[in-house]
Amino acid sequence: MTPPPSSGGNNQKAFGRFAGAGCAGVAELLIFHPVDTVAKRLMNSKEKFSSSNASKVLFQEHANAGVLKKYGSLFPGIGYGAVYKICQRVYKFGGQPYAKEAMQSLTGIDKNNTTKAQSVLLNGASGSMMGAGEVVLLPFDVMKIKAQTNPEFRKMSMGSVIRQEGMGLYAGWQWTMGRNIPGSFALFGGNALAKELMGLKDHRDATFLQTSLSAMCGSVSSIIVACPLDVVKTRIQSGSYGDIGGVKIISEILKKEGAGAFFKGWVPKTLTVGPKLVFSFTVAQYLMAMWERA
Repeated sequence: MTPPPSSGGNNQKAFGRFAGAGCAGVAELLIFHPVDTVAKRLMNSKEKFSSSNASKVLFQEHANAGVLKKYGSLFPGIGYGAVYKICQRVYKFGGQPYAKEAMQSLTGIDKNNTTKAQSVLLNGASGSMMGAGEVVLLPFDVMKIKAQTNPEFRKMSMGSVIRQEGMGLYAGWQWTMGRNIPGSFALFGGNALAKELMGLKDHRDATFLQTSLSAMCGSVSSIIVACPLDVVKTRIQSGSYGDIGGVKIISEILKKEGAGAFFKGWVPKTLTVGPKLVFSFTVAQYLMAMWERA
């Protein structure tokens, strides 16, 4: 199942890239928002997770509610999530190919004759560049996380949150950027390496299965690389830890919880965020390749 040959120009290419990335963002949000909430609540919890406190950690004030009420409690911040996730996927997945092409032009690398190492570095570096720029969208991610992890914020409107938090909505931007740069390098670089090892010189020639496998390699690499800084970022942005900074949070984690706490939530994140990242990255790449060539 390989996308048809190319016949479109620059407009078709732009449509393919941004529309494909946007569709991936919408589908990802609708399917995976509840599991993202679970992962964020686990990362934000100071308690050691066990069967005795599982309901309290995961469902918070709805711990003793019925099944439907508990399930509904996993959808806080979906409005913020929609703005953030769709814009993020369009910006990152749709924009990365342009960043890579710009880097190829600046370095004089022939896009039709790149080595495996050049392909990995170009894709990884352009991905890191896009990852760093994601901080522009940070306020929507912060509001989503606050709604997912902090019950008091669920009662507030977006305008009230913005007035109350102000520039605090950019809390943790350094840690977000610190997480995104290596994480995005691993995502796009790992994906490119997998396709190169499959013998694909033009990555758009990948079948749906090949695209899925390469996306899986990149996604798992990205999650592992980014997890420690993601824990710090989530705690800063949740609002549950006051005004203490990232360095203090790292110190407190090491002192009270041990180094293993930096990987809190990595199992559900790998099992939930992993599939959703693989899903959206696969859908984005396949639709982008198909629509670019339509």
